[in-house]
Amino acid sequence: MVRFSAARHNGGMPDSPADHQPAERSGRVSANKVILVLVAIIVLLLLGLLAAAVVPRWWAQRVGTMVDGRLMVGGALGIVFGMVFTAAPIVFFGVAGRHLRSIGKALTALVVGLLLATPNLVTLAIVLGTGNAAHAGQRILDVDGPGFRGGTAVGAVIGAVLAIWIVYLMWSRRRRGRRLAELSAAEKAREEQARADERGADGRDAR
Repeated sequence: MVRFSAARHNGGMPDSPADHQPAERSGRVSANKVILVLVAIIVLLLLGLLAAAVVPRWWAQRVGTMVDGRLMVGGALGIVFGMVFTAAPIVFFGVAGRHLRSIGKALTALVVGLLLATPNLVTLAIVLGTGNAAHAGQRILDVDGPGFRGGTAVGAVIGAVLAIWIVYLMWSRRRRGRRLAELSAAEKAREEQARADERGADGRDAR
C-alpha cells in the first residue's frame, strides 16, 4: 500500500536509483569538504608549531646580523620596523574594511594584514615567549641586537598613531566627498524643479 502510494505520487512510476544519486553526491561532497577542512586545520597547527620552534630564533639571528651589536643602530632599526609594520596593517584594514562583503574576503584580508605585521608579531613572540626558541631569540638580541626590542615598541606606538590619523583623513575625505555629492544632487534637483515650475507658469500665461 505504501509502495503503491509512493508510485502514484511519482506519476505512477516507482522510485529509480537515479532519483537518489543527487542526494548521495551531495552527501559525498559535504563529507569531502569536512575532511578538507580538518586536514587544513591539522596542517595549519603543524605549521604553527614549526614556526614557533624555528621563526623566533631565525628572526633574532637576522636582526643580530643587521644590528651587529650596535645599540644606536638597533634602536633606530627597531623604530623603523615598529612604525612600518604597525602602520601598514592598520592602514590596510582601514582601506579594505569597506570592501569586505563576504567571509572569504574578510579571511583573506585578515591573512594579508597579519602578514604585514609579521616582523612585529615575531618580535613580540620573542619578548613574551616562554619556549626554547623565544629564549634563544632573547639571548641573541641581548648580545647582537641591543636596543631593537625597545625601538620596536616605540616605533609601534608612533606607527599606530600615524596610521589611525591616516585612516581618519581617508574616512573624513570620503565622507566629505559623499556630502558634496549629495549637495550637488540636491542643488541639481532644485534647479530642475525650478525650470519645471517656470515652464508650467509660461504655459498658464499662454492660455
